Amino acid sequence: MPDCKLCVDAGVCKMKTIITATTDEMGMVKLDIKSDCPNILRMTWKMETFSPYSEVEAEFYKSEVYKLAQETPIPHTACPVPSAMVKAIEVAGDLGLKRDVSIRFIDDDSEA
Repeated sequence: MPDCKLCVDAGVCKMKTIITATTDEMGMVKLDIKSDCPNILRMTWKMETFSPYSEVEAEFYKSEVYKLAQETPIPHTACPVPSAMVKAIEVAGDLGLKRDVSIRFIDDDSEA
């Protein structure tokens, strides 16, 4: 199973988060989180290992990552870190490929 490491620059808050995902012999994924954000760090206090199949196939409100984000709470719904955590679980669980994700602001006259 491939492990992975992600860096998330959350944007205007200027908080950076490093997510390292590793898979154990049972196929469960553990996330190690280093973050400038105290809310993200609080979210990790309750984290256990994740089942990649359950997490990736879950509806948003049933995702363990998003439940933790709700319970913490993460104060900004637009925070990209929970999404990146799910992406790391997907890749470490061998359910997805390592491919960068981006959100860019464009002018109306620009091409995407």
